[in-house]
Amino acid sequence: MNTHADTSDVRDNILATGQRLMAGKGYSAVGLNEILTAAGVPKGSFYHYFGSKDAFGEALLDSYFEDYLAEIDVTLALPGLSMAQRVLRYFEVWQQTQSFFDCQGKCLAVKMAAEVADLSEAMRLSIRRGTSGIVSRLAAAIEAGVAEGSLAVSGDATTTARSLYQLWLGASIMVKIERDVAPFATAMQSTRDMLHLSPA
Repeated sequence: MNTHADTSDVRDNILATGQRLMAGKGYSAVGLNEILTAAGVPKGSFYHYFGSKDAFGEALLDSYFEDYLAEIDVTLALPGLSMAQRVLRYFEVWQQTQSFFDCQGKCLAVKMAAEVADLSEAMRLSIRRGTSGIVSRLAAAIEAGVAEGSLAVSGDATTTARSLYQLWLGASIMVKIERDVAPFATAMQSTRDMLHLSPA
């Protein structure tokens, strides 16, 4: 019997369940009992892995960003595409996964960022680490795109990457407010403008 694997499975199940629930409702609206009931585990199991709800939130965000950054790495290394096409693909995937009806845990950072930044310093720092990882990857991709000639930027790559991330984060919030995906179309056009790409 592989006890380590079983232990890891229980922890991962709690995290996955919490991610799905909190992506839909937010951090504060989801209680531990709801997570544990949905995950089918007793409360003692939760405290075996996490010392508190905030510790769980930090672990949840760390796990989310680890997976998210791995997905970005795959997207930005897709074969047969220019770096400009890869960057646009990243934002196309962003648009597809940031549904205002049911994001299935894909929009956890968008859902929780503003809420938990003032609730927990540990969770704020987790989000900061994660978003910094996103920006650094985008910056490297933009630099590579400039070098290969598939895109161009007016300023430096890091500033452009940060501006793009902030643009899409804001668009995601507006999509939820308006219950319409039009802000994504605006964000995509602005992205093309910033990267000096022709219209689609």
